[in-house]
Amino acid sequence: MTITSDWLDRVTEKAIEPDRPIIDPHHHLWDHPEHRYMLDELLADTRSGHNIVATVFVECMAMYRQDGPESLRSLGETEFVNGVAAQSACGLYGPIRAAAGIVGYVDLRLGKAVDEVLEAHIARAPDRFRGIRHASGFDPSPDVRDSHTNPPDGLLGDAAFRQGFARLAAHGLSFDAWLYHRQIPELTALARAFPETTIILDHFGGPLGIGPYEGKRQEIFEVWKNDITELAKNPNVVAKLGGIAMAVNGFGWHKRETPPGSRELMEATRDYYLHAIDRFGPSRCMFESNFPVDKFSCSYGVLWNSFKRLAEGFSEAEKTDLFFGTANRVYRLGL
Repeated sequence: MTITSDWLDRVTEKAIEPDRPIIDPHHHLWDHPEHRYMLDELLADTRSGHNIVATVFVECMAMYRQDGPESLRSLGETEFVNGVAAQSACGLYGPIRAAAGIVGYVDLRLGKAVDEVLEAHIARAPDRFRGIRHASGFDPSPDVRDSHTNPPDGLLGDAAFRQGFARLAAHGLSFDAWLYHRQIPELTALARAFPETTIILDHFGGPLGIGPYEGKRQEIFEVWKNDITELAKNPNVVAKLGGIAMAVNGFGWHKRETPPGSRELMEATRDYYLHAIDRFGPSRCMFESNFPVDKFSCSYGVLWNSFKRLAEGFSEAEKTDLFFGTANRVYRLGL
């Protein structure tokens, strides 16, 4: 099924706690021939009744330069997003500060040569550039698509990668980790080796539910729980809570005639959220939209309602961390 606004509009909900300030710490922007998600589309989603005060952009290979050294082509994305952020900051589009933080891509396998490239990104967006994501999602099954950066198996343990990774802390940059559930122990080893570097776990560590993992959700969940518990023992790691409504997670909502409502979303995924919050603590967790990728399963308003339903039993201070405070601190937004 092709996801359209008509399909998403089959389920509409009034925003729960509409005044609660929210920082959305994970979304993308792109302009592909088959799908456009630029500032206009982001604003249409964030104006869903929830109080989205700021967002963080995370790399997605958008607007790369078409010439020049390969290692510097991703500068085009940082320049593009910094322009969108400036457009948002002018105030003509409402109070939201879109892309108040920027997470870009640099090939950390450059090793010692990575310093020049990191400095170039920071120079393009000195007020907003906050970190690097070098996705490492790899699975041997042909039914599972590897991360968009086409990583090799074992990237996080690669000597050249680690040499480049070691330079992040010196530049005051964090690292967003996008991988699949079977690779979480590799991230734990990386976190232990570099305790001075802040690592953000994206999308619960990518619990898969397609291909050879289809029909094995409970079995995988038990392994995932143990791996998350070990990862959370590293105080330099924080967790993004979201990004679990993708096709690779195997819930299949995008195949239905009607998208799920917030209560169904919450009930289907609650155990992942509660376990992560229990292990990391609210001060090291932040809700994320992962839009427009998760838009293939639900609308923006429904997604944030599901988070608010899940957080009903938490204290006000804990809710503040989950929806705003953790993202503000980790990405140094100063809001």
